[in-house]
Amino acid sequence: MSEVKKVVLAYSGGLDTSVIAKWLQETYNCEVVTFTADIGQGEEVEPARAKAEALGIKEIYIEDLREEFVRDYVYPMFRANTIYEGEYLLGTSIARPLIAKRLIEIANQTGADAISHGATGKGNDQVRFELGAYALKPGVKVIAPWREWDLNSREKLMAYCEQHDIPVDFAGQKKKSPYSMDANLLHISYEGGILEDPWAEAEEDMWRWSVSPEAAPETPTYIELTYERGDIVAIDGEPMKPHEVLETLNTLGGDNGIGRLDIVENRYVGMKSRGCYETPGGTIMLRAHRAIESLTLDREEAHLKDELMPKYAKVIYNGYWWSPERRMLQAAIDETQKNVSGVVRMKLYKGSATVVGRKSEQSLFDESIATFEDDAGAYDQKDAEGFIKLNALRLRIAAGKGRLQD
Repeated sequence: MSEVKKVVLAYSGGLDTSVIAKWLQETYNCEVVTFTADIGQGEEVEPARAKAEALGIKEIYIEDLREEFVRDYVYPMFRANTIYEGEYLLGTSIARPLIAKRLIEIANQTGADAISHGATGKGNDQVRFELGAYALKPGVKVIAPWREWDLNSREKLMAYCEQHDIPVDFAGQKKKSPYSMDANLLHISYEGGILEDPWAEAEEDMWRWSVSPEAAPETPTYIELTYERGDIVAIDGEPMKPHEVLETLNTLGGDNGIGRLDIVENRYVGMKSRGCYETPGGTIMLRAHRAIESLTLDREEAHLKDELMPKYAKVIYNGYWWSPERRMLQAAIDETQKNVSGVVRMKLYKGSATVVGRKSEQSLFDESIATFEDDAGAYDQKDAEGFIKLNALRLRIAAGKGRLQD
């Protein structure tokens, strides 16, 4: 007899997770609870209910988590100006801790003793889901079908659907997207197909959220973003909730060809992977946040924060959102944001998001000191001579010993 009595499945309603729901029932002879999250993927999630019911599922959770996703995960990450390996804005990575949290919460509510997901054994998501689950419920059992079953091809999955009368909308379609895609309010990702060749250029019709920069409008779009304590709270003076901010910036950025990315990244499991991403709103947010920080953060505070960022990015990418080190880093990052308030003006034009203005009552920019005109004695330029000599002292001593010669 199976030790698993009830399992909570992260369920999208698509082919893989529909097969998994039935496979769990058969393999473990257990009750399955489905959880479907709306985190802004741009597709209706309610149809998953009918699909789950057709599979005999009695407990079905479908939840709109868009506000929580942006407020509690995306915004804290952007306070750090987080990018992985110099480019990736972590759109997939940052969604996983929220899903893991809700899986565990639902397991606790329903008395389930296991959770399950549809991530493959080659990717990062299995790590992210499971590290989160174990951090929040140490004794939970995790079932990862892709690491157990032999349904390792689309043909086998489709045969399984036919054999078990699994209702999958696209089962009868002869054409499907060649890409593996994942979307939420922060981004949409593309992997597989022609992208498995790092030399091959992505096809133009692959992109879904943005026009090409060449096809973007000839007239630039100007917007003003209002910040409070490091977070955007209004666009063009109109107050918005976090998820409304990101939705609006996605539309504005996509319309202007902003946010496309094509990279080869290093996965936590050891392999390199080529992926393409569209992150229009996030691209704007990153540029604007750095702009308001440039006015309001002390130099050493800003530089230390930049040194912490790659570590913070790696922690999130590798799935350690719920770890003590992420909490520690977050506390330090959030401490820096107390005075990061003001307005940033952005120019969106043909693929570029350019900062063209910034202002803040917390600004540390002193025009009387920085001016190239007469500063009326605000800064004594003679002071620079001693400053330079003191900083050159160790270099002069070493040079005197011939140590700086090639």
